[in-house]
Amino acid sequence: MASAATWPLAARAQQTAMLVIGFLNAGSPTERADFVAAFLHGLEEEGFVEGKNIAVLYRWAEGRYDRLPTLAADLVNRNVAAIAAADAPSAMAAKAATTAIPIVFQTGADALQTGLVSHLDHPEANLTGINEIAGPLPAKRLGLLHELVPTATTVGLLINPQNDNAKYDAAIVREAAHAIGLKLILAEAATEGDLTAAFASLARDRVSALVVNTDVFLTGHRDLIVALAARYALPSIFPFREYAAAGGLMSYGVNLPSIYRQVGTYVGKILKGAKSAELPVIQPTKFDFVVNLKTAETLQLKFPPGLLAIADEVIE
Repeated sequence: MASAATWPLAARAQQTAMLVIGFLNAGSPTERADFVAAFLHGLEEEGFVEGKNIAVLYRWAEGRYDRLPTLAADLVNRNVAAIAAADAPSAMAAKAATTAIPIVFQTGADALQTGLVSHLDHPEANLTGINEIAGPLPAKRLGLLHELVPTATTVGLLINPQNDNAKYDAAIVREAAHAIGLKLILAEAATEGDLTAAFASLARDRVSALVVNTDVFLTGHRDLIVALAARYALPSIFPFREYAAAGGLMSYGVNLPSIYRQVGTYVGKILKGAKSAELPVIQPTKFDFVVNLKTAETLQLKFPPGLLAIADEVIE
């Protein structure tokens, strides 16, 4: 996988008429390596192979969302042929940086609500991509968690306050919690230190189950979050399979590698002449429910047969 230091390759590529695209991400290359591989696979499906007929300029914010506008502006100044904005914060930064360069996004925040596009079928701008329609998912996660831990009366929600969609998701979970008689405690984290403090605070508030929200920073620190949940013996549900694979109790959400592959496919179509305004925004229709039985055993929990029956994957 290439890195942010790819620019010399891109410069040579421009001299030999090789296409150069930008890849903007709020995370880090280490924890997104599998996702980038999926993105490149999507490009290859359209006939574009990195290092052969295309070069990629990678720009990583390393969890610092405030860096994204500068990184996006740099890609625009490089006059890349297209920008893959692989998360909601990156998509908003890219949108603010250019109205000319095609942008393909993937976002867990509603693309219509956030103003990324005005229409899903015909975006009518320089942006298109994959809208994960995450709106109803936080409430669904709470419901699954409540089904596994029905005795929990106080539930936590971990968010990154720097994520523009966090307040919206928190409102959805709060409403869902109220509907089934649960008390919701909000925990915020935007740094590693915040994560440690957040879990300590949840313990003081006697929170007995936790929903972890969708966010690039949080996903990038999934190993630490899973470890903290284990330390405090806190049954938790996460947004992506990667958490469950790392030892998290369960997850419910989109398949991230598949989403990144679709981003790569759309970028490839644009490079072959398709107009972003004419490519409909894709909305996933399948969401994976993954359970980790080993973690459940450690927490002395047993998945009800009905809950196991709907699991897409069981990790033992």
